Amino acid sequence: MSDCFIPPSSTALLYTGRIDFTKPEAPCFIYVGSSIAFRFCGTKVSMKLKNYHSCYHNYIGVVIDGQVQEKIEIKVHGEEIILPICAGLSKETHEIILYKCQDASHYFDFLGLFLDAKILPPPARPKRRMECYGDSVSAGEVCEALDCVGKPDPPAHDGVYSNSWYSYAFLTARKLGAELHDIAQGGIALLDKTGYFHAPDYVGMESVWDKLRYCDYFGEISPWDFSLYTPHIVIIAIGQNDSNPQDYMGRDIEKSNHWKQHYITLIKNLREKYPFALFVLATTVLCHDAAWDRALEEIAEELSDPKIVHFLYSENGCKTPGHIRIPEAEKMAEELAEFINGFGEEIWQ
Repeated sequence: MSDCFIPPSSTALLYTGRIDFTKPEAPCFIYVGSSIAFRFCGTKVSMKLKNYHSCYHNYIGVVIDGQVQEKIEIKVHGEEIILPICAGLSKETHEIILYKCQDASHYFDFLGLFLDAKILPPPARPKRRMECYGDSVSAGEVCEALDCVGKPDPPAHDGVYSNSWYSYAFLTARKLGAELHDIAQGGIALLDKTGYFHAPDYVGMESVWDKLRYCDYFGEISPWDFSLYTPHIVIIAIGQNDSNPQDYMGRDIEKSNHWKQHYITLIKNLREKYPFALFVLATTVLCHDAAWDRALEEIAEELSDPKIVHFLYSENGCKTPGHIRIPEAEKMAEELAEFINGFGEEIWQ
């Protein structure tokens, strides 16, 4: 039979993430890990898209029946293309997830699917919901560089080792059976004019947290509609890149207090949006000065809210000088999931 075209507006597609549906027939994928899931009874799939390239090699991640496949590189930018996803599947029901492997190294417009069989009703959406505000570690950057576990990053990796599927954030969400919006961007710090994102005019999470389109490389910045998604759990994993250009925490009292007050403002802004969520404040096992973690503990104590808690991994801040690789992310996810489970089923109500 000839291939069936499935438009982006099809109700058989299950979308996850902060996705721009301003153009329903060309939704724009922006945030890392944003995905489309669908079910069909056929043997091959292709995807129509238009990619907007900023840096690095850009990839679409593919999961078939729960098994992660090789990432597919998008090699043509700025024009509509049809990207082969898979072929030669058995003629039975398959569940496929297509996801954005990276952060603002690119955006892409999703323009539809081509299948060789009728699409089926979508997978069920998880009832549990999580959200993570973080940096490259939360995005899964360089996580596939398995020869560099516990070591610095390989030189000139250019995005080839990055994969949001294996970030501790998504690993934790899957362990908990939760949907995840990953508001993570490589290099980002809390404050504008610090960190590494959007050089030389650095942009911090204080300017990104409430945005849909957050990177002006790809056009006008736009706000996110918080009524579209309300998480039960909010992970805030900021504090890793904040030592650039100066590692001042605990050394410069004025700057330290300034940072902490801006962090508290971020939490209060999010609490206004999510009055019942559990907030988990954390950094990661990537090497950094423990003064940043002490600052988070002080913030949690100052806010005195039983549903705003500080979490430390067993090897917090001292495990690796490079990005978190898959085995390290797995251990982080185990510890974080266990911590969250300790709050009981009521946190998901």
